[in-house]
Amino acid sequence: MNNFLAKISLVLKDQVLRKRIGFTILALVLFRLLATIPVPGVDVANLAKLLSSSQLFGFLNIFSGGGLSNLSIVMLGVGPFITGSIVIQLLTMMYPRWKALMHEEGDAGRMKLSQYSRYLSIPLGVISAVGFLSLLQSQNVLPHISTAAFIMNVIVITAGSTLLMWIGELVSEFGIGNGVSLIIFAGIVSRLPNDISQFLSSPHNPAEIPIFIIAGLIGLAVVAGVVYVTEAERSVPVTYAKQVRGNKVYGGASTYLPLRLNQAGVIPIIFAMSILLFPKIIAAALSRWTAQPFIASVASSFSLFFNNQWVYAASYFVLVVLFTYFYTAVTFDPKQISENLQRSGAFIPGVRPGEFTMEYLGNIVTRITLVGALFLGIIAVLPLGMQAFTASQSLAIGGTALLIVVSVVLDLLKKIDAQIAMREY
Repeated sequence: MNNFLAKISLVLKDQVLRKRIGFTILALVLFRLLATIPVPGVDVANLAKLLSSSQLFGFLNIFSGGGLSNLSIVMLGVGPFITGSIVIQLLTMMYPRWKALMHEEGDAGRMKLSQYSRYLSIPLGVISAVGFLSLLQSQNVLPHISTAAFIMNVIVITAGSTLLMWIGELVSEFGIGNGVSLIIFAGIVSRLPNDISQFLSSPHNPAEIPIFIIAGLIGLAVVAGVVYVTEAERSVPVTYAKQVRGNKVYGGASTYLPLRLNQAGVIPIIFAMSILLFPKIIAAALSRWTAQPFIASVASSFSLFFNNQWVYAASYFVLVVLFTYFYTAVTFDPKQISENLQRSGAFIPGVRPGEFTMEYLGNIVTRITLVGALFLGIIAVLPLGMQAFTASQSLAIGGTALLIVVSVVLDLLKKIDAQIAMREY
């Protein structure tokens, strides 16, 4: 506690840190103000009904920073930029030229790839805006308007998403922490007072109090588990060979290679949710609009099958585990790490350099990824279990929102500690 108060005192005394934190707070306040400006003609009752009944819109509302809950001009949030970043990252692993750009040119190469993500986010924003507005009109949430007004709304919504992306970049450069992550974090946290007030104001049976206490204890245990797994890593010892140059001996130091237990982060949950929910939306649209009875019956059967909570939870869990392995395989390259160790004169004690080191690292990553993948799968389906246990959607603890909140808080604390350490030096 004394250490925490001492850090707060250092932050308040440092002028540069105060400016960075103040800039971050002002940027987040601006974002929340933009999130209160709705698109004209919104039917609030139909919108609330759609958000409560659609898991897809509830999921996308998280990444819009809460902007989708009232169809604001920033309703897309930073979703197009995140999607563009994921696409560019996957393409980087597929194209050797882009991969070399990232690994060989360092920060300059990463800046170029980040710029490609920004360019890609604009057409993705246009596509998302057209799709959202069309779907919301079909659900009677938005009125049917002229083509010119529809195009204007698409331009405004895309510009709102681009503006949020720019604000996030400014926070990353002039504030503290990752700006895009903080925008998502602010949207999630901004809904907490409303959710808590709704839960407290709704009538409860006294016999449900033990259930709520158990749910609270489970929530604390889940948060502690998320923090532990997010920070957990497997340390692989590495030793640098001694080199004699003249009368001096260089090297011989021992260090370690940290391999994170959860290297994929929240990305597998995003992929799994997309795989599960978008086909359901397509099936629902086909069953309603197609003129072919066979296609309509197949689409209806598909929707009914995945509306089963047990089927949905099992499919969700399996997909999260599979995508965790897939994304880890894409982002972690044992061959490149073993080559870098060999070039720098380093080796793992008891393991021969080259192919043996690559195989050794691959086996370690496979084993620890299993633990991380199972944990992510449990966290992903935990809201469904908690909702069934407590019969309350407000106590559905776990899921993407919890992982994002914990990850952003931990990253922000690390950035503040790094700034404090730099000032002390």
